[in-house]
Amino acid sequence: MIDRRRLLAGAALAPLAAALPRAAFALPLFESVLMFVPAAPGGGWDGTGRAIEQACRAAGLVGAFQFENVGGAGGMVGLPRFVNQRKGMANAMMVGGSVMVGAGIQNRSPVTIRDVVPLARLTEEAGAIVVPASSPMKTWKDLEAAIRANPRAVSVAGGSSGGTDHQLLGKVIKALGRNPREAAYVAFAGGGPANAAILGGQVTAGISGYSEFAEHIEAGRMRALAVSGSIRIPGVDVPTLTELGLPVTAANWRGVFGAPGISAAQRQALVDLLTKMHASQPWREVLAQRKWADVFLAGDAFGKMLADDISSTESVMKDLGLA
Repeated sequence: MIDRRRLLAGAALAPLAAALPRAAFALPLFESVLMFVPAAPGGGWDGTGRAIEQACRAAGLVGAFQFENVGGAGGMVGLPRFVNQRKGMANAMMVGGSVMVGAGIQNRSPVTIRDVVPLARLTEEAGAIVVPASSPMKTWKDLEAAIRANPRAVSVAGGSSGGTDHQLLGKVIKALGRNPREAAYVAFAGGGPANAAILGGQVTAGISGYSEFAEHIEAGRMRALAVSGSIRIPGVDVPTLTELGLPVTAANWRGVFGAPGISAAQRQALVDLLTKMHASQPWREVLAQRKWADVFLAGDAFGKMLADDISSTESVMKDLGLA
């Protein structure tokens, strides 16, 4: 009787089991992952790390995530900690990106992005140049005229000194025929303080990834004058700098790195995890929701791209007097 009851119960549950996603039964590739974010909570790198967690857990690829945030100096405070304390740790990943490249050059840091293991470039986000809604500058041409007249009188808020936002401002000033060293750049440690300065009229304008301004733009608290990508951001009616007659493009890429000292097999396991995450439906939903450009590049190909980016960033940093 007991065996018959078990058989009947199993038969009743079979259709329910068939309806469940395969991920519900598959073992995760990693039981746990340490996600190291060399920035304060709430910024772009932290958002990327949280998005990776969301997609990996939804796709059944990772059982649990542990986060560690250590912010400051464009990643240069947290990076040495990751390098020294997580060496050889096969399930540790660090979020980083183009900002860290510039910060390492500017700070002449003994530990740089070269000291971690490139796993994958995930996203690219065009910069947006904004002003508060109360600003008398209604269009890009208004801001352009002010910069041409006197760059030092146009204060611009952004992320860490020497980072992607600062580099974009330098490129704009140079393209307008002025010296990039005249930039009146005001660096902030996170998106929250920078947004507060822009909204409060403490600076003339602001530069950051579009997603960090989106809420304020959509609410009418900020006005986006231009974006820095080679094409417009999908669904966003803001012209590119090239459309506006300025031959400048720039984008903030974000990627993931492994700890130094891991083996080739351990590196490949992390690359495989990120490759499967990239192919998953949850990750596609994240990209669409956050308007991130998908520029996935993994393994050695990402390593080559990183070397090229370091070289080109050094050139821009010299123009800014930061290298």
